[in-house]
Amino acid sequence: MSLLAHTMLAQRESPVSLVIFDCDGVLIDSESVANRIVAQKLTALGWAVTAEECDRLFLGMSYHDMAHELTLRLGRPLPDGWLDRLLTRVVRIMETDVTLVPGAQESLSEIIGLGTAWCIASNSSQQEMAAKFRCTGLTATMQGRLFSGHDMILQGKRAKPAPDLFLHAAETIGIAPAACLVIEDSATGIQAARAAGMDCLGLARHGQEAAHAALGAAPFTTMHDLPALLRRAAEPSR
Repeated sequence: MSLLAHTMLAQRESPVSLVIFDCDGVLIDSESVANRIVAQKLTALGWAVTAEECDRLFLGMSYHDMAHELTLRLGRPLPDGWLDRLLTRVVRIMETDVTLVPGAQESLSEIIGLGTAWCIASNSSQQEMAAKFRCTGLTATMQGRLFSGHDMILQGKRAKPAPDLFLHAAETIGIAPAACLVIEDSATGIQAARAAGMDCLGLARHGQEAAHAALGAAPFTTMHDLPALLRRAAEPSR
């Protein structure tokens, strides 16, 4: 278990009242699937890019923010309907081609058993999240717990890395930001959590411990460690 993550939780003045999970890369192993689709679509537009490059460029970014970035890189507007077609393709694939991150099911079982309030806050749309959780058999578990960065944009607010999504989730549930703990795996999500005034555990499955720590998250390397960290977060301060 990450010493930094354990130490950060031990130093809290009060127990965590709300745990906010990111979706992709934390609970659902969907990023490689999405990156493959994006790479195919961008190559067809004339930008030959790999799935690995898409991961580096767009990890944690909302599709709307990604589309804005693409217009800048391509030097021209995207074709009419391009983003909608991409999202339709992504949702269709997510219905069948995603799996749970190892340790995610145990982490969800732990937070449910602890009785601590929890939710999901993702830059994905509600349709994308619904497809992913249908594929992994978690639809009933997630009922009423999904907060979407896409919805923030539609309401004139901002997706991650802005704090709007996390603050909206906490306000809706009725928990102060300082009493929240965010579980993230991307720089975008960590920046959003810290901007919201929330402690953050940064999942570093691919060697990003130093980068996560530099952004203000306490890194841990596997979701198999999270149940013990959640138990520590729920304990009174010592």
